[in-house]
Amino acid sequence: MRRLLLLLTASVISGCLSPMPAVNPQMAWVDMSTPTPGGKLMMAERLDNQRLTDGRFFQVAPGSHELMVRFDFEVFSGGFGMMNDPAERLCYLTIRYDHFEAGQRYMLEGRSLSFTPSARLYNAKREIVAEDRAVDCAI
Repeated sequence: MRRLLLLLTASVISGCLSPMPAVNPQMAWVDMSTPTPGGKLMMAERLDNQRLTDGRFFQVAPGSHELMVRFDFEVFSGGFGMMNDPAERLCYLTIRYDHFEAGQRYMLEGRSLSFTPSARLYNAKREIVAEDRAVDCAI
């Protein structure tokens, strides 16, 4: 029984550590980042309204696409004592970009300013090419 439990645990952990797939030169690749101190997690959720199986990246055909990401970040109340503990905020951000190019890499950054999340899509030259157009937050 102990061996079975160890085997099961090892298989679950190895699934979480799977390598990134190879980059397809016929597609555009979108990495994600949360450069602000409170940013905890940014995961790909949907591509053109279709749920994704791997939330670590987007790989899209050239052209126009709508990307939805899950963005988790911390907000601080500014109070004293127990009221100063950070609270987590969960938001879904949607970005549309009409000019994805094959073989290009993009960076989608999630940022938060207090309770307000935002996302920007950068091209390889670090130019902003799109910003979020829809925000839906749970808290």
